Amino acid sequence: MRRAVKATARGAFFLNLWADRGFRRLRGERPYLLGGACQRCAACCEAPAIRVHPVVWLAPRLRRAFLWWHERVNGFVLAEARPRERTFVFRCTHFDRAARACDSYASRPGICRDYPRALFYQPSPELLPGCGYRPLARNAAELRRALSSAPLSDEQRERLRRGLHLD
Repeated sequence: MRRAVKATARGAFFLNLWADRGFRRLRGERPYLLGGACQRCAACCEAPAIRVHPVVWLAPRLRRAFLWWHERVNGFVLAEARPRERTFVFRCTHFDRAARACDSYASRPGICRDYPRALFYQPSPELLPGCGYRPLARNAAELRRALSSAPLSDEQRERLRRGLHLD
């Protein structure tokens, strides 16, 4: 039964994700491209964090339902609540700290499958330390060419390359 609920939840998650990203594309939003590769640092698995809507944060019943769902279905146990960011930080019961791997990788939640792509709609995505992925600007090649001919010091050029996610 739990496997069926997880499969249904995963399907709903990806349907919602598909609709949300489609709507964003229609509005003209273009996320960063995914660069790099997973280095298996497991930083994203160690303490998954989910920022919630203000209604979920402020409504006790919704908050309890949200936390119950993540504990029962995803195996996320609440470790910390950060009111300033409206973020819940969890401890994943499927994460094996010794092996630094997920013991249910094939049935992992959508949030785990989608990391770090969800961050790439932010103006300046920040990934976890040690993460091998990196955001790449869609027009990175054009911007690199423009920077190479701009009258800037090497230090200024490097700071801009990092800040604009060109590498």
